[in-house]
Amino acid sequence: MTFEAVTDLLTQILGPEILLGQDIRATPPTIEVPAQRIAEIGHVLHTHEKTYFDHLACITALDNGPTVGTLEVIYHLYSIPYNSQLALKVCDTRKEAPLPEVPSVSHIWRSANWHEREAYDLMGIHFTDHPDLRRILMPADWEGHPLRKDYAPPKTYHGIDCH
Repeated sequence: MTFEAVTDLLTQILGPEILLGQDIRATPPTIEVPAQRIAEIGHVLHTHEKTYFDHLACITALDNGPTVGTLEVIYHLYSIPYNSQLALKVCDTRKEAPLPEVPSVSHIWRSANWHEREAYDLMGIHFTDHPDLRRILMPADWEGHPLRKDYAPPKTYHGIDCH
């Protein structure tokens, strides 16, 4: 299925408002979608007989910095039966409290469980309805999110010099 056919299918099923932007030149081709509808879109792409994106290869979280003021979450999808790739991108406001929220897709793709925990831990993105959203790489009592562009590491951690 071509990129245009995928976007047409999504707009036919979910409405034109789910497409905020698209980049066919990107590798893989990318569709920007509303954060609050990512699980709904993922469900269609995973279950529809014409797309069957059965593999979530990874989730990438990006901090565009304080000047731009956004965080991005990019979902890299692959359809094994159709040998097809697609990326979904959501943008949210970059803030500390409350954390930016994106619905979990771990009920659609099991691999999302750890990817979402990593994005939560390192970037501070809260995945609503995640079954076990807790730190995965940093200690449970760590302050802040180390991959944010304005992160300042602590001078010490439990008496250990961090510099």
